[in-house]
Amino acid sequence: MEPSILVPNTKLSMMLTLLLGIFLCSESTLDHGFLQETNMTLYIHDFFSGPNATTIAISTTMPSEDSWIVDNFGTMYYTNNPVTEGREPDSDHLGRAQGTFVSAAMDGSNSQVVMSVVFDTPQYQGSTLEIQGAGNPLQRVKEVSVVAGTGQFRYARGFATFETVYYDRAANYSVAEWNITMEHY
Repeated sequence: MEPSILVPNTKLSMMLTLLLGIFLCSESTLDHGFLQETNMTLYIHDFFSGPNATTIAISTTMPSEDSWIVDNFGTMYYTNNPVTEGREPDSDHLGRAQGTFVSAAMDGSNSQVVMSVVFDTPQYQGSTLEIQGAGNPLQRVKEVSVVAGTGQFRYARGFATFETVYYDRAANYSVAEWNITMEHY
């Protein structure tokens, strides 16, 4: 008996069915709308001391607690800073900048920054941005990467520049301006 040309090859049928299933599943999970570019400016308020400190040193290579230096190799900080729309502390609150920065270069020329911007306003409720990179503390303007995001900033990719725009040495308080450019869905 001759094989019928109407009887499909079982292996080929299974492979085509599997490929179709993978294609349909991937299409449904990647349907996030159109890629869009967003530019935003945020202000990060940093309090280094006092009862309401938002940045604390957690490790250092120096022998005593009185000798903390921000650019000492191995010095690590945790931070939970307020994020606002404007430079003034009483401007509209957007969320918190939470993360770490570490003096990562032996000569203090670079700090490793790993930061989550957690938004808690109605406009961006539940959205986050993940910021990461190395920045030279002695440069006026530093640039780091936007490596991820959630909520309204899902799959964010881009860059952020930041610079200190206000510093009160007596109060140990500073304000950094972050300019963020990113693409996301």
